[in-house]
Amino acid sequence: MISAEVLHRLAQTLETRKQADPDSSYVAKLFHNGQDAILKKIGEEATETVMASKDNDRLHLVREVADLWFHSMVLLSWHGLGPDDVLAELHRREGISGVDEKAARPKD
Repeated sequence: MISAEVLHRLAQTLETRKQADPDSSYVAKLFHNGQDAILKKIGEEATETVMASKDNDRLHLVREVADLWFHSMVLLSWHGLGPDDVLAELHRREGISGVDEKAARPKD
């Protein structure tokens, strides 16, 4: 079984690429272009994920979800967050009904 260690290694790589030359690193280019560029990629990958699912293409779906997770990790890194922050939230929600969890959220 593949563990969360993959996410931690990715997070470390993303941190090192933040200061890299944008001409030599895709991640550095995303960081250099700012949050809007990262958000645009997440939107694109989310759409491609939906399309792969609608096509019932399992391999394509897995690849698109990997792209979505990757770009979500870039966004977390942009905000100084990482996989442990998301894993802690999932752990907090474990065993709680989705209906109950959503009802307990502060109202906007």
